Amino acid sequence: MKVEFYKHNLEEDDKKECLSVLNSLFLTTGETVKTFENKLAGYLGAKYAIGVTSCTDALFLCLKCLNVGAGDEIITTPLSFIATANSVEYCGARPVFVDVEKETGNINVNLIEAAITSKTKAILVVHLYGQMCDMKAIKKIADKHNLKIIEDCAHCIEGERDGIKPGQLSDFACFSFYATKNITCGEGGAIVCNNEEYYSWLMKARLHGMSKNAADRYNKMYQHYDMEFLGYKSNMNNISAALLVHQIDRVEELLAKKEIVSKKYDAGFKNNNKLKTPQVLNNSKHARHLYTIWVDKEKRDDIMHSLQELHIGVAVNFRVIHLMKYYREKYGFKEGDFEQAEKIGAATITLPFYPKLLDEEIEYVISSVNKFVS
Repeated sequence: MKVEFYKHNLEEDDKKECLSVLNSLFLTTGETVKTFENKLAGYLGAKYAIGVTSCTDALFLCLKCLNVGAGDEIITTPLSFIATANSVEYCGARPVFVDVEKETGNINVNLIEAAITSKTKAILVVHLYGQMCDMKAIKKIADKHNLKIIEDCAHCIEGERDGIKPGQLSDFACFSFYATKNITCGEGGAIVCNNEEYYSWLMKARLHGMSKNAADRYNKMYQHYDMEFLGYKSNMNNISAALLVHQIDRVEELLAKKEIVSKKYDAGFKNNNKLKTPQVLNNSKHARHLYTIWVDKEKRDDIMHSLQELHIGVAVNFRVIHLMKYYREKYGFKEGDFEQAEKIGAATITLPFYPKLLDEEIEYVISSVNKFVS
Protein backbone atom coordinates (compact mmCIF):
# COMPACT_ATOMS: atom_id res chain seq x y z
CA MET A 1 0.00 0.00 0.00
CA LYS A 2 1.10 3.57 -0.67
CA VAL A 3 -0.12 6.37 1.59
CA GLU A 4 0.69 9.84 0.31
CA PHE A 5 1.78 12.43 2.83
CA TYR A 6 -0.93 14.81 1.65
CA LYS A 7 -3.79 15.10 -0.83
CA HIS A 8 -5.52 18.42 -1.45
CA ASN A 9 -9.23 18.99 -1.04
CA LEU A 10 -10.03 20.65 -4.35
CA GLU A 11 -13.43 19.74 -5.74
CA GLU A 12 -15.20 20.33 -9.04
CA ASP A 13 -16.69 23.66 -7.97
CA ASP A 14 -13.19 24.95 -7.17
CA LYS A 15 -11.91 23.89 -10.58
CA LYS A 16 -14.94 25.36 -12.34
CA GLU A 17 -14.44 28.66 -10.50
CA CYS A 18 -10.80 28.68 -11.56
CA LEU A 19 -11.72 27.88 -15.17
CA SER A 20 -14.25 30.70 -15.10
CA VAL A 21 -11.49 33.11 -14.13
CA LEU A 22 -9.15 31.69 -16.77
CA ASN A 23 -11.86 32.24 -19.37
CA SER A 24 -12.43 35.80 -18.20
CA LEU A 25 -10.56 38.99 -19.00
CA PHE A 26 -9.13 39.69 -15.56
CA LEU A 27 -6.57 37.29 -14.06
CA THR A 28 -4.84 39.51 -11.51
CA THR A 29 -6.25 41.05 -8.33
CA GLY A 30 -9.94 41.75 -8.88
CA GLU A 31 -13.44 40.80 -7.82
CA THR A 32 -12.67 37.14 -7.09
CA VAL A 33 -9.96 38.17 -4.65
CA LYS A 34 -12.36 40.59 -3.01
CA THR A 35 -15.02 37.88 -2.71
CA PHE A 36 -12.56 35.57 -0.99
CA GLU A 37 -11.32 38.34 1.30
CA ASN A 38 -14.88 39.11 2.37
CA LYS A 39 -15.60 35.44 3.06
CA LEU A 40 -12.39 35.00 5.06
CA ALA A 41 -13.04 38.10 7.14
CA GLY A 42 -16.60 36.94 7.78
CA TYR A 43 -15.50 33.46 8.84
CA LEU A 44 -12.98 34.89 11.31
CA GLY A 45 -15.17 37.72 12.54
CA ALA A 46 -12.64 40.31 11.37
CA LYS A 47 -13.29 43.69 9.79
CA TYR A 48 -10.70 43.33 7.03
CA ALA A 49 -8.85 40.67 5.06
CA ILE A 50 -6.04 41.20 2.55
CA GLY A 51 -5.08 38.46 0.10
CA VAL A 52 -1.34 38.10 -0.56
CA THR A 53 1.07 35.67 -2.19
CA SER A 54 2.18 33.76 0.92
CA CYS A 55 2.09 33.72 4.69
CA THR A 56 5.75 34.76 4.59
CA ASP A 57 4.82 37.91 2.71
CA ALA A 58 1.92 38.43 5.09
CA LEU A 59 4.23 38.35 8.13
CA PHE A 60 6.75 40.63 6.44
CA LEU A 61 4.12 43.18 5.43
CA CYS A 62 2.68 43.28 8.95
CA LEU A 63 6.13 43.90 10.42
CA LYS A 64 6.75 46.67 7.89
CA CYS A 65 3.35 48.14 8.70
CA LEU A 66 4.61 48.48 12.28
CA ASN A 67 7.80 50.16 11.00
CA VAL A 68 9.95 47.29 12.26
CA GLY A 69 13.56 47.76 11.19
CA ALA A 70 17.21 47.69 12.19
CA GLY A 71 17.72 47.68 15.94
CA ASP A 72 14.25 46.32 16.71
CA GLU A 73 13.57 42.97 18.37
CA ILE A 74 10.63 40.65 17.79
CA ILE A 75 9.87 37.91 20.31
CA THR A 76 8.96 34.61 18.68
CA THR A 77 9.35 30.83 18.87
CA PRO A 78 12.22 28.67 17.62
CA LEU A 79 9.79 25.81 16.86
CA SER A 80 8.21 26.82 13.58
CA PHE A 81 8.94 26.87 9.88
CA ILE A 82 11.90 29.15 9.09
CA ALA A 83 9.58 31.69 7.43
CA THR A 84 8.46 32.97 10.84
CA ALA A 85 11.92 34.16 11.87
CA ASN A 86 12.98 34.96 8.31
CA SER A 87 10.24 37.58 8.02
CA VAL A 88 11.87 39.40 10.93
CA GLU A 89 15.28 39.13 9.30
CA TYR A 90 13.93 40.59 6.06
CA CYS A 91 13.14 43.77 8.01
CA GLY A 92 16.67 44.02 9.40
CA ALA A 93 15.35 43.30 12.90
CA ARG A 94 16.33 40.51 15.28
CA PRO A 95 14.18 37.51 16.19
CA VAL A 96 14.39 36.87 19.94
CA PHE A 97 13.47 33.28 20.63
CA VAL A 98 11.55 32.04 23.65
CA ASP A 99 11.32 28.33 24.50
CA VAL A 100 8.10 26.37 24.14
CA GLU A 101 5.73 24.36 26.31
CA LYS A 102 6.75 20.72 26.50
CA GLU A 103 3.13 19.54 26.26
CA THR A 104 2.00 21.52 23.19
CA GLY A 105 5.07 22.96 21.44
CA ASN A 106 3.53 26.43 21.58
CA ILE A 107 5.48 29.40 22.91
CA ASN A 108 5.80 29.33 26.69
CA VAL A 109 3.93 32.42 27.81
CA ASN A 110 5.64 32.33 31.21
CA LEU A 111 9.01 33.04 29.55
CA ILE A 112 7.97 35.96 27.35
CA GLU A 113 8.35 38.85 29.81
CA ALA A 114 11.94 37.90 30.63
CA ALA A 115 12.81 38.31 26.93
CA ILE A 116 11.37 41.84 26.62
CA THR A 117 13.88 44.68 26.32
CA SER A 118 13.72 48.34 25.35
CA LYS A 119 14.21 47.18 21.74
CA THR A 120 11.22 44.83 21.69
CA LYS A 121 8.54 45.98 19.29
CA ALA A 122 6.18 43.02 18.93
CA ILE A 123 5.41 39.44 19.88
CA LEU A 124 5.07 37.07 16.91
CA VAL A 125 3.31 33.89 18.03
CA VAL A 126 2.80 30.65 16.11
CA HIS A 127 -0.22 28.41 16.64
CA LEU A 128 1.67 25.17 16.20
CA TYR A 129 -0.01 22.25 14.41
CA GLY A 130 -3.36 24.07 14.66
CA GLN A 131 -3.71 24.69 18.41
CA MET A 132 -3.81 28.31 19.47
CA CYS A 133 -1.40 29.83 21.98
CA ASP A 134 -2.77 31.44 25.14
CA MET A 135 -3.80 34.69 23.46
CA LYS A 136 -5.48 36.14 26.55
CA ALA A 137 -2.24 35.90 28.54
CA ILE A 138 -0.16 37.15 25.60
CA LYS A 139 -2.49 40.11 25.16
CA LYS A 140 -2.05 41.06 28.83
CA ILE A 141 1.73 41.01 28.45
CA ALA A 142 1.61 43.01 25.23
CA ASP A 143 -0.65 45.67 26.73
CA LYS A 144 1.50 45.91 29.86
CA HIS A 145 4.63 46.57 27.79
CA ASN A 146 2.98 48.49 24.93
CA LEU A 147 3.83 45.84 22.35
CA LYS A 148 2.07 44.78 19.17
CA ILE A 149 1.01 41.18 18.45
CA ILE A 150 1.24 39.29 15.16
CA GLU A 151 -0.20 35.79 14.88
CA ASP A 152 1.35 33.26 12.50
CA CYS A 153 -1.79 31.27 11.75
CA ALA A 154 -0.36 29.20 8.90
CA HIS A 155 -1.70 26.12 10.72
CA CYS A 156 -4.76 27.61 12.31
CA ILE A 157 -7.51 29.11 10.21
CA GLU A 158 -10.19 27.12 12.10
CA GLY A 159 -8.75 27.34 15.62
CA GLU A 160 -10.22 28.84 18.79
CA ARG A 161 -9.07 29.05 22.40
CA ASP A 162 -11.10 30.36 25.31
CA GLY A 163 -13.68 31.40 22.73
CA ILE A 164 -11.11 33.56 20.92
CA LYS A 165 -10.43 33.20 17.19
CA PRO A 166 -7.27 34.20 15.34
CA GLY A 167 -7.05 37.95 14.88
CA GLN A 168 -9.42 38.89 17.71
CA LEU A 169 -6.78 39.81 20.31
CA SER A 170 -3.87 40.67 18.02
CA ASP A 171 -3.02 43.45 15.63
CA PHE A 172 -2.66 41.06 12.70
CA ALA A 173 -3.26 37.38 11.94
CA CYS A 174 -1.46 35.84 8.97
CA PHE A 175 -2.55 32.74 7.05
CA SER A 176 -1.08 30.31 4.53
CA PHE A 177 -2.76 28.57 1.61
CA TYR A 178 0.33 26.57 0.66
CA ALA A 179 -0.10 23.19 -1.05
CA THR A 180 -0.48 21.16 2.18
CA LYS A 181 -2.68 23.56 4.13
CA ASN A 182 -6.28 22.85 5.14
CA ILE A 183 -7.47 25.07 2.31
CA THR A 184 -5.04 25.64 -0.53
CA CYS A 185 -4.36 27.34 -3.83
CA GLY A 186 -0.82 25.93 -4.12
CA GLU A 187 0.80 29.16 -2.95
CA GLY A 188 -1.01 32.00 -1.23
CA GLY A 189 -1.64 33.85 1.99
CA ALA A 190 -3.77 36.43 3.73
CA ILE A 191 -3.82 38.92 6.58
CA VAL A 192 -6.77 39.83 8.76
CA CYS A 193 -6.94 42.88 10.98
CA ASN A 194 -9.46 45.22 12.57
CA ASN A 195 -7.61 48.52 12.21
CA GLU A 196 -8.65 50.66 9.23
CA GLU A 197 -5.31 52.48 9.07
CA TYR A 198 -3.40 49.20 8.96
CA TYR A 199 -5.80 47.84 6.32
CA SER A 200 -5.39 50.88 4.09
CA TRP A 201 -1.59 50.66 4.30
CA LEU A 202 -1.50 46.92 3.64
CA MET A 203 -3.78 47.17 0.60
CA LYS A 204 -1.35 49.61 -0.96
CA ALA A 205 1.83 47.96 0.34
CA ARG A 206 0.95 44.63 -1.29
CA LEU A 207 1.07 46.38 -4.68
CA HIS A 208 4.10 48.69 -4.79
CA GLY A 209 2.56 51.37 -2.58
CA MET A 210 0.22 52.38 -5.40
CA SER A 211 -2.96 54.33 -4.81
CA LYS A 212 -4.90 52.37 -7.46
CA ASN A 213 -4.73 48.72 -8.53
CA ALA A 214 -5.38 47.39 -12.03
CA ALA A 215 -9.06 46.72 -11.35
CA ASP A 216 -9.52 50.28 -10.12
CA ARG A 217 -7.85 51.64 -13.23
CA TYR A 218 -9.49 49.55 -15.93
CA ASN A 219 -12.95 48.55 -14.70
CA LYS A 220 -14.04 52.19 -14.48
CA MET A 221 -13.10 55.33 -16.31
CA TYR A 222 -9.31 55.40 -16.35
CA GLN A 223 -7.83 56.89 -13.20
CA HIS A 224 -4.18 57.82 -12.84
CA TYR A 225 -2.34 56.13 -10.02
CA ASP A 226 0.27 57.54 -7.72
CA MET A 227 2.96 55.74 -5.73
CA GLU A 228 2.47 56.91 -2.18
CA PHE A 229 5.37 54.96 -0.62
CA LEU A 230 7.84 52.21 -1.46
CA GLY A 231 5.72 49.10 -1.41
CA TYR A 232 6.12 45.49 -2.47
CA LYS A 233 4.74 42.95 -4.95
CA SER A 234 2.61 40.62 -2.85
CA ASN A 235 -0.95 40.77 -4.20
CA MET A 236 -3.10 37.66 -4.50
CA ASN A 237 -4.48 37.07 -8.01
CA ASN A 238 -7.96 36.01 -9.12
CA ILE A 239 -6.75 32.54 -10.16
CA SER A 240 -5.56 31.72 -6.65
CA ALA A 241 -8.66 33.26 -5.07
CA ALA A 242 -10.90 31.20 -7.37
CA LEU A 243 -9.47 28.00 -5.90
CA LEU A 244 -10.10 29.26 -2.35
CA VAL A 245 -13.46 30.96 -2.57
CA HIS A 246 -15.53 27.76 -2.22
CA GLN A 247 -13.08 25.93 0.03
CA ILE A 248 -13.65 28.52 2.74
CA ASP A 249 -17.34 27.51 2.65
CA ARG A 250 -16.34 23.88 3.33
CA VAL A 251 -13.71 24.57 5.98
CA GLU A 252 -15.76 23.30 8.94
CA GLU A 253 -16.85 20.21 7.01
CA LEU A 254 -13.21 19.43 6.19
CA LEU A 255 -12.20 20.01 9.80
CA ALA A 256 -14.84 17.54 11.01
CA LYS A 257 -13.39 14.88 8.70
CA LYS A 258 -9.88 15.52 10.00
CA GLU A 259 -11.17 15.30 13.56
CA ILE A 260 -12.38 11.79 12.79
CA VAL A 261 -8.97 10.83 11.37
CA SER A 262 -7.30 12.33 14.44
CA LYS A 263 -9.45 10.28 16.83
CA LYS A 264 -8.60 7.10 14.92
CA TYR A 265 -4.90 7.87 15.20
CA ASP A 266 -5.31 8.68 18.91
CA ALA A 267 -7.03 5.35 19.53
CA GLY A 268 -4.44 3.47 17.50
CA PHE A 269 -1.51 4.91 19.45
CA LYS A 270 -3.17 4.98 22.89
CA ASN A 271 -1.38 1.91 24.22
CA ASN A 272 2.03 2.69 22.72
CA ASN A 273 4.08 4.18 25.55
CA LYS A 274 7.08 4.66 23.26
CA LEU A 275 5.52 7.67 21.57
CA LYS A 276 3.78 10.84 22.65
CA THR A 277 1.46 13.22 20.87
CA PRO A 278 1.06 16.95 21.57
CA GLN A 279 -1.53 17.69 24.20
CA VAL A 280 -4.87 19.01 22.96
CA LEU A 281 -6.30 21.42 25.50
CA ASN A 282 -9.89 21.23 26.73
CA ASN A 283 -10.44 24.95 26.15
CA SER A 284 -9.20 24.70 22.57
CA LYS A 285 -10.76 24.04 19.19
CA HIS A 286 -7.83 22.48 17.34
CA ALA A 287 -7.54 23.37 13.64
CA ARG A 288 -6.07 19.91 12.98
CA HIS A 289 -3.53 20.99 10.41
CA LEU A 290 -0.85 18.42 11.31
CA TYR A 291 -0.80 15.15 13.21
CA THR A 292 2.62 14.64 14.76
CA ILE A 293 4.08 12.01 17.01
CA TRP A 294 7.10 12.45 19.26
CA VAL A 295 9.47 9.47 19.46
CA ASP A 296 12.94 8.67 20.77
CA LYS A 297 15.18 11.26 19.10
CA GLU A 298 17.96 8.71 18.65
CA LYS A 299 15.63 6.51 16.62
CA ARG A 300 13.56 9.21 14.87
CA ASP A 301 15.31 9.19 11.49
CA ASP A 302 15.46 5.38 11.34
CA ILE A 303 11.73 5.22 12.09
CA MET A 304 10.99 7.76 9.36
CA HIS A 305 13.08 5.88 6.83
CA SER A 306 11.37 2.60 7.76
CA LEU A 307 7.96 4.19 7.23
CA GLN A 308 9.07 5.57 3.88
CA GLU A 309 10.25 2.11 2.83
CA LEU A 310 6.67 1.01 3.41
CA HIS A 311 5.55 3.87 1.09
CA ILE A 312 4.12 6.01 3.88
CA GLY A 313 4.70 9.73 3.41
CA VAL A 314 6.22 11.51 6.40
CA ALA A 315 7.76 14.87 7.25
CA VAL A 316 9.39 16.75 10.14
CA ASN A 317 7.54 19.75 11.58
CA PHE A 318 9.89 21.24 12.60
CA ARG A 319 13.64 21.30 12.96
CA VAL A 320 14.32 24.19 15.31
CA ILE A 321 15.15 27.49 13.66
CA HIS A 322 17.97 28.62 15.93
CA LEU A 323 20.13 25.62 15.02
CA MET A 324 19.90 26.26 11.28
CA LYS A 325 23.28 27.25 9.81
CA TYR A 326 22.29 30.85 9.08
CA TYR A 327 21.05 31.53 12.62
CA ARG A 328 23.91 29.67 14.29
CA GLU A 329 26.50 31.63 12.35
CA LYS A 330 24.82 35.01 12.69
CA TYR A 331 23.78 34.88 16.35
CA GLY A 332 25.96 32.15 17.86
CA PHE A 333 23.08 29.89 18.88
CA LYS A 334 24.04 26.44 20.13
CA GLU A 335 22.44 23.23 21.30
CA GLY A 336 20.83 23.62 24.70
CA ASP A 337 19.72 27.23 24.20
CA PHE A 338 16.03 26.27 23.98
CA GLU A 339 15.76 22.84 25.52
CA GLN A 340 12.09 22.02 25.05
CA ALA A 341 11.96 23.19 21.45
CA GLU A 342 15.06 21.16 20.65
CA LYS A 343 13.61 18.02 22.27
CA ILE A 344 10.46 18.29 20.18
CA GLY A 345 12.32 19.21 17.00
CA ALA A 346 14.57 16.16 17.33
CA ALA A 347 11.73 13.78 18.16
CA THR A 348 8.88 14.77 15.84
CA ILE A 349 7.44 12.87 12.88
CA THR A 350 4.47 14.19 10.93
CA LEU A 351 2.11 11.52 9.61
CA PRO A 352 -0.30 11.56 6.65
CA PHE A 353 -3.31 13.60 7.73
CA TYR A 354 -6.09 14.74 5.40
CA PRO A 355 -9.83 14.21 4.88
CA LYS A 356 -9.37 11.80 1.94
CA LEU A 357 -7.47 9.23 4.03
CA LEU A 358 -9.21 5.86 3.81
CA ASP A 359 -9.78 3.65 6.84
CA GLU A 360 -7.42 1.00 5.48
CA GLU A 361 -4.74 3.65 4.95
CA ILE A 362 -5.16 4.93 8.50
CA GLU A 363 -4.88 1.38 9.85
CA TYR A 364 -1.80 0.77 7.72
CA VAL A 365 -0.12 3.89 9.13
CA ILE A 366 -1.06 2.98 12.70
CA SER A 367 0.15 -0.61 12.46
CA SER A 368 3.38 0.47 10.74
CA VAL A 369 4.15 3.14 13.34
CA ASN A 370 3.44 0.74 16.19
CA LYS A 371 5.69 -1.85 14.57
CA PHE A 372 8.69 0.48 14.39
CA VAL A 373 8.04 2.53 17.53
CA SER A 374 8.28 -0.21 20.13
